[in-house]
Amino acid sequence: MALTGELFIGRARRSTARHFQAIDPARGAALEPPFSAAGAAEVEAACALAHAAFDPYRALAPERRAAFLEAIAQHILEQGDALLERSHAESALPPARLAGERARTVGQLRLFAAELRSGEWLGLRVDPALPERQPLPRPDLRQRRIPCGPVAVFGASNFPLAFSVAGGDSAAALAAGCPIVVKGHPAHPGTSEWVARAIVAAAAATDMPEGVFSLLNGPDTALGTALVADPRIRAVAFTGSRAAGLALMKVAAARPEPIAVFAEMSSVNPVILLPAALARGAASLAQAYVASLTLGAGQFCTNPGIVLALQGEGLRTFMDAAAAALGRVEPAVMLTEGIHRHYEQGIARLSGEGAQLLGQGAGNGAQNCARAALFSVTAAALLARPALAAETFGPASLLVRCADVEELRQVLEGLEGQLTATLQMDAADQPLAQALLPTLERKAGRLIVNSWPTGVEVCHAMVHGGPFPATSDGRSTSVGTLAIERFLRPVCYQGFPEALLPPELRATELPRWPHRLDGERRLAKPA
Repeated sequence: MALTGELFIGRARRSTARHFQAIDPARGAALEPPFSAAGAAEVEAACALAHAAFDPYRALAPERRAAFLEAIAQHILEQGDALLERSHAESALPPARLAGERARTVGQLRLFAAELRSGEWLGLRVDPALPERQPLPRPDLRQRRIPCGPVAVFGASNFPLAFSVAGGDSAAALAAGCPIVVKGHPAHPGTSEWVARAIVAAAAATDMPEGVFSLLNGPDTALGTALVADPRIRAVAFTGSRAAGLALMKVAAARPEPIAVFAEMSSVNPVILLPAALARGAASLAQAYVASLTLGAGQFCTNPGIVLALQGEGLRTFMDAAAAALGRVEPAVMLTEGIHRHYEQGIARLSGEGAQLLGQGAGNGAQNCARAALFSVTAAALLARPALAAETFGPASLLVRCADVEELRQVLEGLEGQLTATLQMDAADQPLAQALLPTLERKAGRLIVNSWPTGVEVCHAMVHGGPFPATSDGRSTSVGTLAIERFLRPVCYQGFPEALLPPELRATELPRWPHRLDGERRLAKPA
């Protein structure tokens, strides 16, 4: 089935007079077909439909929404290679990587379907009435969590499937009971259309309300601004640059009724090489580090952008081995011309601010290809110029040479909030690791030992978030089942007659779900 370039406004398709095209980053060539660019009228129509769909959609039994998510997953799989081929053309990401990303997308949808059936997300609590309590009686109090309303989801450039139209943000919002209006990323509109078809087909097959999903494409920032400013949008999920995330947060805060923006923006993901680990295997650590740094042309949110270690023979061995390994890395095509341009500017900034170039990947001069780069500075230099630690999105990293543990601690304290912080350690490093943990806990959402941060597991315990500017709200995660809580809020029902209570809080239904009764934890009883 050929792509049409149309927008998805609920069940309808719509074309506009303004168009744009996707660009093959490996060739710099425009891809067919032209895609309609949404404007104010399309934002109005999509948000109106989402608002109208909200109450009917949130009223559906969790099983109905779970079936919808599973149907989306199935329809995505049924698209076969056509989806992956278009995604490869628009992103230059390897087919094997995209196949894995599709599997992750499908897995996320199914994980949230299972979470819906578990009932944990409902947060049910009951404190029965105590009419005889003195000096005042207690009324019957019951609590559940309800969805916040329609959510604006922004597709990410670096994950055209897993963080885009049907990615983790969309899956979490739909599971919560929130209709979504997706702003597709302009770098991969064809991929977005393929996935939108799957969602629309799944909505029809499971009889979802019209307006539960819309897709708005367009290259202009005004589209995203208009979407966030619309009063019917009740929350925003975004993955991208700090500048864009802050701009959306400003729009959301300036509304007559401000809303939450859950933005993942900027992280350099520090890796600390502790002394005993370096003494035991500096060369092997260097090999693994370079592999993590250059994976996917370094275009991961959790790329290891800064490495810290104490001066010594182990660090010198690590530096030599890392520089040698980096020299063998072939350049890789970046996602867009703009990302490649910003990467080159970041490399120039590091050089201009006095960082020493330790090693660089091979170069071939091909279109939008990034040469990996490793720079080094002393801790004293970084403490004097903190801007050296700013993120350079791509396969570039900064190694910080610390004179002693106190200097290492000072550097960590000076870092901004991060998605991850990694300790490479041996058994003899445990006392130092223990001493650093309080700082690392304050700085990052995920702490890693003896692994590398570019592996994000989609599961219940995962946290993909962190203190600002890693995310706009460090209490949240965009990966894992806890991500659903971003789009829920608690409501208390006081003194309600049984007939007016939500079904899951009624005496007949409550035992079917996990809940707390007068503070005591109760598990769900089998049906």
